[in-house]
Amino acid sequence: MTLIEVDAQRDGGLVRVLLTGELDLSTAEEVEAALARVEERQPKVIALDLSGLTFLDSSGLRLIVRADQRARDADRRLVIVKGQAAVHRVFSITNLDDEIQVVEDVEEIEL
Repeated sequence: MTLIEVDAQRDGGLVRVLLTGELDLSTAEEVEAALARVEERQPKVIALDLSGLTFLDSSGLRLIVRADQRARDADRRLVIVKGQAAVHRVFSITNLDDEIQVVEDVEEIEL
């Protein structure tokens, strides 16, 4: 049984990485590998779409923070597409939604 699905789609300078399932310690390595493949393509913006997540733990949050730092170091942007209330609550509690751009829908992202 797969706990997470990762689907990356490129649209010009934007790559949308849609996560479906659970992002936790058991799936973080798979997501990290997928993000590394996306980062190799050097897009201007990576939209990490959390709308399909049902669970996010501290391992997933750490992965997102590291991805944001790599993006900043590479002069690119990481944008989070907001997840369900239980998933987004982790961003609110940690104030990460003040540090990383969060949008309701990928259509809101400007290049």
